[in-house]
Amino acid sequence: MARHAQSRARTRLSRRSKAVSGLALSTLVGTALWAWPASGDDHDVRTDAKSTTSATASGPDTPRTPAVAPKSAPNAARGPATDRPIPGLSDEVRKRIPADSRQVLVVTGKDMDSFESRVVLYTREEDSDDWEPGPTWAAHNAAHGWTDDHHYGDLRSPIGVYSLTDAGGRLPAPDGTKLPYDHNDSFVADGTGVEGEPLAGAFDYVIAINYNREPGSSPLDPRRPWGAAKGGGVWLHVDHDGPTQGCVSLKPKVMRQLLRTLDPDLHPVVVMGPADY
Repeated sequence: MARHAQSRARTRLSRRSKAVSGLALSTLVGTALWAWPASGDDHDVRTDAKSTTSATASGPDTPRTPAVAPKSAPNAARGPATDRPIPGLSDEVRKRIPADSRQVLVVTGKDMDSFESRVVLYTREEDSDDWEPGPTWAAHNAAHGWTDDHHYGDLRSPIGVYSLTDAGGRLPAPDGTKLPYDHNDSFVADGTGVEGEPLAGAFDYVIAINYNREPGSSPLDPRRPWGAAKGGGVWLHVDHDGPTQGCVSLKPKVMRQLLRTLDPDLHPVVVMGPADY
């Protein structure tokens, strides 16, 4: 009997050791899944001279902006956050997410000076505080990284929380697009990007980020409520395999998916900046 008891004890100990090893392995695997993507998408540069807004809409217009859109900013999304916070954001940033927003696009830069980002769309049901993440997409931001004081031509993307109300592009809106969409031949990017890559197709699909612009108008609208020095024309647009001048760029299929998903009735916003801001 004693030998049988000892054998059973050794079996239990072996099983416990395997369980602990399995837990440790699963933890390591989980960590690997959240590793930073190897590359991202890119964005703006020069636009077609046919449109006075094209040029501002692209990369050169991306200025520096505060880690959270400034309180005085007329286009910044403001309001109390929901009770269940989206992970990875500071309390200050969470408080800037409007209470009625049910779609939050989180753009996280690799670091303050990097042009590599990852993007996740978080959604929640009405009367629920449970934010559900979608897939993680690689993206590009501005060539010099991020800033909380964006100015025209600084090659940095503005940090902040901004509403997403308007879209457009050279190509027709994908079926199911819900945001107001300006199908316009003036969405043309000429020349080359920051690293010499061609820009053709970069503005096939565009979603305006409401940084220094008038919500409810075409992304091509040249008005700049905070003044021209603060830049403008900061968009989500099609990636051209290089850093942008201030925008956030994503692969064409991702832009089409966002256009089909973002719904003005759900008050979508973008939260953008470097990791741990």
